[in-house]
Amino acid sequence: MSHAGEIAAVATAVCWTLTALAFESAGRRIGAVSLNLIRLMLGLIFLTVVCWTRSGMVLPFDATAHAWIWLGISGVVGLTLGDLCLFRAFILIGARLSMLVMALVPPMTALLGWMLMGEVLDTRELVGMALTVGGVAWVVSERKPGRNGGTEQKKHIGGILLAVCGAAGQASGLVLSKIGMGDFDAFASTQIRVLAGLAGFIVLYSLIGWWPKVASAVQDRGAMGRVSIGAFFGPFLGVSLSLIAVQLTQAGVAATLMSLVPVLIIVPAVLLFKEKVSPRAIVGSVIAVLGGALLFL
Repeated sequence: MSHAGEIAAVATAVCWTLTALAFESAGRRIGAVSLNLIRLMLGLIFLTVVCWTRSGMVLPFDATAHAWIWLGISGVVGLTLGDLCLFRAFILIGARLSMLVMALVPPMTALLGWMLMGEVLDTRELVGMALTVGGVAWVVSERKPGRNGGTEQKKHIGGILLAVCGAAGQASGLVLSKIGMGDFDAFASTQIRVLAGLAGFIVLYSLIGWWPKVASAVQDRGAMGRVSIGAFFGPFLGVSLSLIAVQLTQAGVAATLMSLVPVLIIVPAVLLFKEKVSPRAIVGSVIAVLGGALLFL
């Protein structure tokens, strides 16, 4: 299939849209702190079952030291540090601004792909990336009007810097994953990433003393059901598809298509939450989709 990587990237965006809806609902009940750790734990369970079924191994013992090192670093950078910064940015500046800043992931990924792997994007792909990022940014910047950017200047600047760090973490994680896995199985590669990300959170939570919050969150059955759905489509299926995408196409192209989440989430928001979609949101969506289509040509 000539565009298997691009298709995997779009499927990743769909998975992450479902994950965002599930985690938003669960996060209101148990908070982002507990959500971070529990989602990776559940994702690891899903991955272990799949890997054991496919290879007969509960852990990817057949992975090379090169894969373990690079994928492990990728997991800590993207799933621990990157997500930690992003979740904190949500609290400081809100989801709208944070998601807008996350539109920096594709150009960051393309830049890192060029610097570390020598990937070169032609003019058409650059235009497609620009259209997609522009459309996504335009939609997200209007979707939730800002309240008062000046509640506290420090808080505002700190939140933006954290969101930039989150974007850098996701972009770096993608590129490091591509370096580490080569043609190794994407699900096994994801398992290594999740293991490393989970280890990072375990160390962090032990140092900060957040375990009581996690213990109380696990007792909320309603929230755990939503976290399970989010973990299936996020750390398990979504992350695995993202690795398949960067394995089969250029990292910058994959990251651009994955960044369609803020646009894709508009439809379920209208259907589930009865939100009104403005003409600007529709135009921005069309621009983003056109940019994505340009990458397929």
